[in-house]
Amino acid sequence: MPRLFHDELHDEFGSWLFGYIATGGPEFGEIAALAEAVGEGDDAAYHAAFVAAGERAFAEAEAAEQAGHRQAARENYLRASAIFDTSYHPLYGAPTDPRLVAAFRRQMTAMERAFALMEPRPAPLAIPFEGATIQGWYLPAPKEAGSVAPLVVFTNGYDGTVTDMYFASAAAAHRRGYGSLLFDGPGQGGMLYEQGVVMRPDWETVVSAVLDVAVTLPGVDAARIALSGWSFGGYLAPRAAASEPRIAALIADPLLPGLADGIRAMALKFGASPEQAADLRTLAPEFVAAMDGVVRGNPGLDWKIVKRGFWVHGVDSLAAYLAEAERYTLWDRLEAIRCPTLVTVGEKDSLAAGAPAAFERLTCPKKLIRFTAAEGAGGHCEMANRALLNRRSFDWLDDVFAGRFG
Repeated sequence: MPRLFHDELHDEFGSWLFGYIATGGPEFGEIAALAEAVGEGDDAAYHAAFVAAGERAFAEAEAAEQAGHRQAARENYLRASAIFDTSYHPLYGAPTDPRLVAAFRRQMTAMERAFALMEPRPAPLAIPFEGATIQGWYLPAPKEAGSVAPLVVFTNGYDGTVTDMYFASAAAAHRRGYGSLLFDGPGQGGMLYEQGVVMRPDWETVVSAVLDVAVTLPGVDAARIALSGWSFGGYLAPRAAASEPRIAALIADPLLPGLADGIRAMALKFGASPEQAADLRTLAPEFVAAMDGVVRGNPGLDWKIVKRGFWVHGVDSLAAYLAEAERYTLWDRLEAIRCPTLVTVGEKDSLAAGAPAAFERLTCPKKLIRFTAAEGAGGHCEMANRALLNRRSFDWLDDVFAGRFG
């Protein structure tokens, strides 16, 4: 992707929006203008610039709606939601920043306003889950009255929300005739920001609660429910598919067989022996302390592990985070996945490093699709050419549900 933002982390956050251009997100020129507005500013300047842009899009949407221009209003509310969603990533960390919560609420208001102007109209979902509430949306497929359609349940990763999942794939799924169910689970979106519910490894409990509701929704073909997970969702979705028989197809973008695997590789680079890194819970305290100093001294690692990782998992030290990471593994569950499975691998996506080996362990009907830098899709989750990912993955899903695969 072209570098637009002065700060490397700001560029990582802001350029994520490139993947949403094809589905109605901010255009390239808008993103470039935001980068110019932030300039060499700090995290507060980044957040303020994005919130201001989100408010401008929201105001434009309201004016269009009042003038009777429903399509323009819908498009601008959606743009506003994406911009607000991107505004608060630099603010991640515990305790939760009130600016983050405020921007998230504006994001969700914008999405609700947009969905209210859609046909068929999406329905909000409030799914009870262990004393908390999974907030989600059901986007019915475009179809004739009384007919049923396949449903794709979308699972986010560490820092995605329902807005991200809409732009990343659900809008494309709708164009293909699929219904979509979007939700923020433990450690994600509103469940983390507003309810304080942290991530958990047994994602099958989350997906089962979601499916209990999904199969009751009007227009859903319960025999054709797919589960799609991107980024860290490439661990969460396969984990659920390994024990949930109602899942008829699985997409892992990419397949992430273990959270600790990537950290293990990091520990080896820091000087740990293979034996020492085999179980992160047994690393010597002095080694963990040295590793912690390196992590906190690197802005990218500090955000990903300390600010985001600690917060999402509800821990307050690197030792606790390493112990938590060891609980997230699929290596003993891959052979339990029975449904047709698509695995995607971006050429330069470091998170996909373990995907090919994990793919080989799968015993279900399966397909692996590689995406290259030459296609503009070699990065994490193919975000510089997300439209290509959607075309290929939904082609595969079309074949699965038409009986042409496996």
